[in-house]
Amino acid sequence: MPVDPRAEESPGATVDPIEALSRRLGALCLDHDVYVTAAESCTGGGVAAAITDIAGSSAYFETGYVTYANGAKRRLLGVSAGLLDAHGAVSREVVEAMVGGACADSGARFGVAVSGVAGPGGGTPAKPVGTVWFAWADGERTWAECHHLAGDRQRVRRQAVVIALEGLIARLSGL
Repeated sequence: MPVDPRAEESPGATVDPIEALSRRLGALCLDHDVYVTAAESCTGGGVAAAITDIAGSSAYFETGYVTYANGAKRRLLGVSAGLLDAHGAVSREVVEAMVGGACADSGARFGVAVSGVAGPGGGTPAKPVGTVWFAWADGERTWAECHHLAGDRQRVRRQAVVIALEGLIARLSGL
């Protein structure tokens, strides 16, 4: 029997917001008997790490993808070179393809993809540092949104992990 992610919570204990979101996500996955996956670029595995920091997460998380370079997005997630050339890695089209590829390969019903410019360099006038695209999928639909996050590299990445987890929770809460 898998460990319930709610079991380790201590009343009155201060819980990191990412840990709290990961526990909530785990509980929802167990309640609905679903798997989730993550396809990550700028977060470098932060979403998968947050999910798997919770004991028992193997009951709802089997596979994650860190596709930092475009070649990895093509090889592991099936994102076409044409799509990357036309729109760039930090785009609605690419994160939608990333989450679709991650769900198809992993067999997970729910997924999230993240691609952005965490900084301090790499930004352009069209996509400044802090620009992060997200896509979520539930097996039937895909949602995408762009956020412009403030702060240094670590803060942008941490905020992106929070948004990714919140989006998964929102989609699972709709079941």
